[in-house]
Amino acid sequence: MANPTHRHTRTRRDKRRANWKGQSPNLSLCSDCSELKLSFKVCPSCGSYNGRKVLNVVEKEE
Repeated sequence: MANPTHRHTRTRRDKRRANWKGQSPNLSLCSDCSELKLSFKVCPSCGSYNGRKVLNVVEKEE
């Protein structure tokens, strides 16, 4: 295999690495309670998914 004959500069290296950043999660509104939730996941506040009740959500006691 061929090896690079010239060294890449720090600027070129850093430009290549500049796209490694975190992405914000895809949030959508729940159809039942209108809270933000992750797409294609059960709503953590009301426990519904795709218009159906899937989980029984228990509220915390303080």
